[in-house]
Amino acid sequence: MKKNYRHVIPAQWQAMSKVFTALGDEHRQRILLLFEPGERLNVGQIADASTLARSTVSHHLKILREAGVLGSEKIGKEVWYWIDRNWLLAVFANVTEHIRKST
Repeated sequence: MKKNYRHVIPAQWQAMSKVFTALGDEHRQRILLLFEPGERLNVGQIADASTLARSTVSHHLKILREAGVLGSEKIGKEVWYWIDRNWLLAVFANVTEHIRKST
């Protein structure tokens, strides 16, 4: 058994923890499933497709953005969101690499 992880979590795993926490909510999972490949959506579009209030959608988008799951850009008065594919692939690669090494 490895004992060097009892007190300190590696940096790449700290980022992963935020991603998994963000993805642990079903509403946030549904938001991600709205995106077509390469698509950018704004809060209004996501709220229109959701059963959630716009303010609640904004809250979930903030959590996803802060975890790195979504990228965002403000254009005019609207903030546009997209799935940060490269970030997620890197995070999930950390998990799969650990699993490969442990089997």
